[in-house]
Amino acid sequence: MVTQPLTLSTSEVIYPDSDGQPMANNTEQFRWILVIQQNLDWLFADNPDVFVAGDLFWYPIEGKNYIVNAPDVMVVFGRPKGKRGSYLQWQENNIAPQVVFEILSPSNSQTEMERKLIFYERHRVEEYYIYNPQNNQLRGWLKTEDGLDVISEIENWVSPRLGIKFDLSGEELQIYRPDGNKFYSYMEICQLLEQEKKRAEQAETALAAERRKTQLLAEKLKALGVNPDELE
Repeated sequence: MVTQPLTLSTSEVIYPDSDGQPMANNTEQFRWILVIQQNLDWLFADNPDVFVAGDLFWYPIEGKNYIVNAPDVMVVFGRPKGKRGSYLQWQENNIAPQVVFEILSPSNSQTEMERKLIFYERHRVEEYYIYNPQNNQLRGWLKTEDGLDVISEIENWVSPRLGIKFDLSGEELQIYRPDGNKFYSYMEICQLLEQEKKRAEQAETALAAERRKTQLLAEKLKALGVNPDELE
């Protein structure tokens, strides 16, 4: 007897949300993933139709759960913010992520990165960036009529989609928002908030001291028989 293979309908195909592998292989890679993802989320916080995610499985084709990738960071224009277990493109008006980032770690092989480049080109990514924190090297590709072409001059490059600028002149990559402010780490943001809190407390203390000084002066004038309100 010949047994026919079981064929699943597209509705029965399972699309896993995880492969059991860690998000990052080291602290530096993890730090950069968070910095880029969180700052892009902040940059587009007021735009309800820009979805930013980190390490999220992206399935571009319904029924083919073996065609999948999980960019370290991806940005999708034209899709609402919200929780997702994975990015199922056919449920997202068939809109592919336009911008993706990968942060290299020593475990990334050349073959793996070449395979990712082919995947992103095949599935219509418009901008693709790879950053290597170990040697401060940034590479980028931009979609053209012929596919993803290398960005030859990446120093001070401004992303057409994101409007952010890449600066490689220092010891590590600096990314700047369109308003000129740099991308901050969580620790830097906490430090800035703490500094602002201290400035506000100092201003409040100075204002309270000035009020007390004014009050004492008014009391002295009243003791001399002078109404302070009549001096105004």
